[in-house]
Amino acid sequence: MRIVKTSLEAAQLQHAPQAVVAFRRELAQGELLERHSHPRGQLLYAVEGVMQVRTPQGLWMIPPQRALWAPPDVPHEIRMLSKVSMRTLYISAEACSALPVQCQLLDVSGLLRELILALLAETRAVDEQGRANYLAQLILSEIAAAAPIPIVIPWPRDRRLIQLCEAVLQQPGSNFTLEQWAELAGASARTVIRLFPRETGLHFRHWLQQVHIAEALLRLSRAETVERIATALGYKSASAFTAMFRSVLGKTPSQYVNMTRSNKQLIRNR
Repeated sequence: MRIVKTSLEAAQLQHAPQAVVAFRRELAQGELLERHSHPRGQLLYAVEGVMQVRTPQGLWMIPPQRALWAPPDVPHEIRMLSKVSMRTLYISAEACSALPVQCQLLDVSGLLRELILALLAETRAVDEQGRANYLAQLILSEIAAAAPIPIVIPWPRDRRLIQLCEAVLQQPGSNFTLEQWAELAGASARTVIRLFPRETGLHFRHWLQQVHIAEALLRLSRAETVERIATALGYKSASAFTAMFRSVLGKTPSQYVNMTRSNKQLIRNR
């Protein structure tokens, strides 16, 4: 892992006069943007590659063609799980009033994707009647209307649960029982059952399901087969894994891959 700092350009954009500014950056696998925050809201988006974002409240895997919305002043770190072509937006605090007040993983519509790319191609000259201003207004409207994706790994504060959660992330396909996970954390299963909903808002089995979905998205981005992913995550069959995936995301892994591949091809053809 190589720790990298936020760029000087990104820091300067926090003080831009425009309500919405776009920024691009290429990052290598294993690089970590150290914990930081922005006075502006941020839409973290990658046209290629997978990012892992941690905040005090939770952890998100951001696959290609999805974006994480982070409101202003939210501390976060970003780990590159593959080579990442980042295309991000910084949005002034005043313009965030109609946007979500908490971090959310969002579906990036075809229109929003094109608007981000179009804004990147614009100069940063201030012109309230210029094309960039109209693009910015459309971007704000698209983000506000974007469908949230129900994938988040809420993060506990209790030391024992943190230890347990870190262990699960290291071995997401383990067939450990709850009692075995609890023992690793120096707690009883009863304590874990009692604390998990209070600390994360989810029962342990539902939290584990979120981990599995996030890990599956990472593996799908690497072109792993559904059968291989199901085995790696400890499911008895590919059909059992597919049923779980569809119950959370509303589409099968194959449908998800085909949609992502189609979106990526559109970008490459530009």
